[in-house]
Amino acid sequence: MLRTVVDLAAADRFEELADRFTPELRAAASADLVRLAWAKEVGELRSVGEPVNLGSGTFSVRLNGNVDLFASFDEQGRVSGLRLAAAAQWTPPPYAKPHLFTETDVLAGQRPGALALPRKGNGIGVVLLSGGGPFDRDGTAGAMKPLKDLAWGLAGRGVASVRFDKPVDAPTLTEEYVPHAVAGVELLREHVDRVFVVGHSAGGKVAPKVALAAPAVSGLVLMAADTQPMTDTAVRVGRRLGQDLTEVAARTADVTADTPAGELLFGFPATYWLELKAYDQVATAIEADRPMLVLQGGRDYQVTVEDDLPAWRRVPRAEIRILPELDHMFFPDNGTHVDEQVIEDIAAWVSSPAAD
Repeated sequence: MLRTVVDLAAADRFEELADRFTPELRAAASADLVRLAWAKEVGELRSVGEPVNLGSGTFSVRLNGNVDLFASFDEQGRVSGLRLAAAAQWTPPPYAKPHLFTETDVLAGQRPGALALPRKGNGIGVVLLSGGGPFDRDGTAGAMKPLKDLAWGLAGRGVASVRFDKPVDAPTLTEEYVPHAVAGVELLREHVDRVFVVGHSAGGKVAPKVALAAPAVSGLVLMAADTQPMTDTAVRVGRRLGQDLTEVAARTADVTADTPAGELLFGFPATYWLELKAYDQVATAIEADRPMLVLQGGRDYQVTVEDDLPAWRRVPRAEIRILPELDHMFFPDNGTHVDEQVIEDIAAWVSSPAAD
């Protein structure tokens, strides 16, 4: 529902958006009023963060890295509240040590990104991949920037990194990640001896594909990487959030090349879902034959210990670690930064004999 609000506004279809308002909201906010607010606060949509469930039918999402959209929905799925506000600002996690590294803007292929280089590096670097959707280089969601947490935390421990803004409307999972990640590997190889890929959620799922495309990749770190069909996961997560996605998930599972994107989950095009149906991330990981560290939060209800982790255990070179107190973003309860234990685990593993 939230994604539909964003998509309609970005497409300048404000009359259609207003048709989804409750009568009370329609009386208070016309289509033209919402159009003016969007033009002032958002303008051209360049990136969309991960939605955050605030409870009681209210959700937020970060747009363009600096504006938060808050939307509320009634039991019939109508929009009962809508607000745009300047985004809360990210602050560095306590474990970040900016004096120990430099960070510069770079291009990963054609995608803008950031290169973090330790002043005293250990010859190791990582390409950081955010979750699915048009995330910026930091994986911004509200005031949270998990990829920036990872980059800064690892740089303070001697590990270089590259991260990049993903394309907004990639037609396939491959085009969303792989060419830019491969370019990031090549860029890091100019500065370090060994390069790993660290992927979160869908970024973890696609990481084995990156390894096949880039022989220089020494190993993989998968953080909350899913193995279940995304349609099944969407139904399960939707129920937890009070949404029934059964019908649209079934339509997505039966996708054909002619199915309009508007009829599919998340508004992803048919090309995206058709590639996902054909992609076996576990088989690809086995074929890539790289050492892997698989990290899983015990409080994660999107990618779970019960549903997704067992398949990764079939990969011969995979080391599995469960962090019981962490959620899908690898935050502790009520936390706003990636837990420091995650930083320590990744930094230690990429430097250890297990990653050889």
